[in-house]
Amino acid sequence: MSLQQIALVTCQSLGDYTTNADSEDERLYRFLAEKGHHISFLVWDDEQVDWTAFDTLIIKSPWDYFDKISAFYTWLNKVEALGCRVLNPVKVLRWNADKVYFRDMQTQGVTIVPTVWLEQGSTFDPDSVFEAIGQEKIIVKPRVSGAAKNTLAISRAEADSFTERINALLQEEPFLAQPFLEEIKTQGEWSFIFFNGRYSHAVLKKAKSGDFRVQHFFGGSVHTPTPPAGMLHTATSIVDQFAQGCLYARVDGVELNGELVLMELELIEPFLFLSTSEGALDRYYEALLELTEQPAARV
Repeated sequence: MSLQQIALVTCQSLGDYTTNADSEDERLYRFLAEKGHHISFLVWDDEQVDWTAFDTLIIKSPWDYFDKISAFYTWLNKVEALGCRVLNPVKVLRWNADKVYFRDMQTQGVTIVPTVWLEQGSTFDPDSVFEAIGQEKIIVKPRVSGAAKNTLAISRAEADSFTERINALLQEEPFLAQPFLEEIKTQGEWSFIFFNGRYSHAVLKKAKSGDFRVQHFFGGSVHTPTPPAGMLHTATSIVDQFAQGCLYARVDGVELNGELVLMELELIEPFLFLSTSEGALDRYYEALLELTEQPAARV
């Protein structure tokens, strides 16, 4: 790959993510700069940026996109119309932004966590939701979300006390409900990381005692055991099917009865745990080389 002008697309403030994000973003910045490329951190919704000045836009950490989803879709349309090379591709980002993508995946044979869709403007009916899911505890979260924003763990006994809050949230955006998986507390949640469709490494994220959220800023921890072969095979199949042409992909899931059950397919701005695996940056760069060998398609 000839030397490039590369934009690492980020957001104005990384907030709770600062410790992890800054270290990973800076590590990637230094690595690419040492390869001789001209690297710039740029905020995705900065109106002053001329995106056509860059050979490649790498979507790295725009971690406020779900708070500004309409503006994010508008920005995606803009860079697409400008003919910018965006990694991951714009059509993938657009599809992956709303967790309704689970429906597409399920119809094509992927095992996902059972889900009840709560449409915007609807009324939360605890009895019907708990009956549909068939568990005594559920998770309710927005369809467009990240960082456990507005994510609620609710038992059947306390559901009525949450109904007013959920109904208020449903006036703003659609939500979904899923079973609360004790396995996340007891075993943890797996993340499988791929670069241009090839497996790179995996981590097992565990919540702190008494919590269900595995994010580090909620006290979660990260471990690097060897993943079960069957779960890796499933994660690879998911990437093969749904992440074609993607510089990076992260498959998040939990092990249930020896099977990987999908929690998220992260194709927009996943933390990639680059420091947890020797050679991860080299594998990332090799994927980048492969995807930038040909000129970006102009529209």
